[in-house]
Amino acid sequence: MSQKVSSVKGMSDLLPGEIETWQAMEQRFREVLRRYGYAEVRTPVLEETALFARGVGEGTDIVGKEMYTFTDKGGRSLSLRPEATAGLVRAYIEHSISNQEPLTRWFCFGPMFRYERMKTGRYRQFYQLDVEAFGVKGPAQDAEVIEVALEVLRALELKGVKLELNSIGDAQCRPAYQQQLVAYFTGSRDQLCAECQLRLERNPLRILDCKNEKCREIARGAPKMLDHLCQPCRDHFAEVQRLLGLVGAPFTVNPWIVRGLDYYVRTAFELVADDPVLGTASAVGGGGRYDGLVQSLGGPDVPGVGFALGADRLKLLMQGRSFTQAPDLFVASVDDKAFDAAFALASKLRKDGLGVETDTRGGSLKSQMKRADKSGAQFALVVGEREVAEQAGELKPMRGGESRRVSFADLPAILRAPR
Repeated sequence: MSQKVSSVKGMSDLLPGEIETWQAMEQRFREVLRRYGYAEVRTPVLEETALFARGVGEGTDIVGKEMYTFTDKGGRSLSLRPEATAGLVRAYIEHSISNQEPLTRWFCFGPMFRYERMKTGRYRQFYQLDVEAFGVKGPAQDAEVIEVALEVLRALELKGVKLELNSIGDAQCRPAYQQQLVAYFTGSRDQLCAECQLRLERNPLRILDCKNEKCREIARGAPKMLDHLCQPCRDHFAEVQRLLGLVGAPFTVNPWIVRGLDYYVRTAFELVADDPVLGTASAVGGGGRYDGLVQSLGGPDVPGVGFALGADRLKLLMQGRSFTQAPDLFVASVDDKAFDAAFALASKLRKDGLGVETDTRGGSLKSQMKRADKSGAQFALVVGEREVAEQAGELKPMRGGESRRVSFADLPAILRAPR
């Protein structure tokens, strides 16, 4: 007997019974984004490793520790995408989109890959909705993008997810602030975790985002970026808050939000769920502004802002809700002689747009009716010699109610009628 082959750790199958929730999420994603004018883009899951090294940042945990990277047969270093923004920016540059339209609104949905310690709602192959807007430097675009994220959550009927907002400054004010952070954390260097000791040299801002409890305790006394913003950044942040208030989007200012990627400037935000199903993994999404990213990857000086939502965690928040769509009708045959008529009737009704199941194995009527019950069908119709001759049969409600004799020709109208 051959040895069984299992799925790769951290990479899960999505099976019937579960996939319907994913389909419902995707449908609602697309409906919200259509209303806001965002067009779907699909980029490859494989990109040149250099894209992420330059776009995400060589000093980040993602590039340094978590990417699935290999050398292909042509000797090129390729990586499975650990996030979507860098690939979308690459596509934006490669196809000269800035020459075609001054404002570009895109989204994509699909799998991302990171080799990291797994936790609630985060796997090594995980799914994200990614939303990006290129071409607008003003705060109105930040506010719109944040409103889109909140509207997606509303469309998913998720409650208890809160918006936390911060500004992390820009190239004018952040360097001086980082010097203050270095001075502050240097005094407690030996008490920081090993990763934060490295961050102190490479990107001290990331220490504020560390999940180690001792590092978090030390960080509580650190200087806040909000107290060191230059006037343009201060004005930008104030206008983002004003516009969110204008559209009725509640938020809390959280000075410790820094985001995990190097390309963010000014606005940074997270969406945090208060739900025990996620445990400590409470963030379901986040994003911010990245005005220098397009230019750093070889494109024009075009600003951008966007966010990503973790679909795996959103799916956990939706557990307990059923999105399975039961068939309208199950057609059973009394015997082999009636099978052809039942098979043809099911086919005709499907072509009329109805959901119809049969048991292609045939078998006893009893076994077929068990299958009908398991399918969740609204009605069942048994086809025998008499039904074929009269082109009519007994339509049986599967969840209680009286059977009635109906003409096959009337079935589409009857099955579509409100119930």
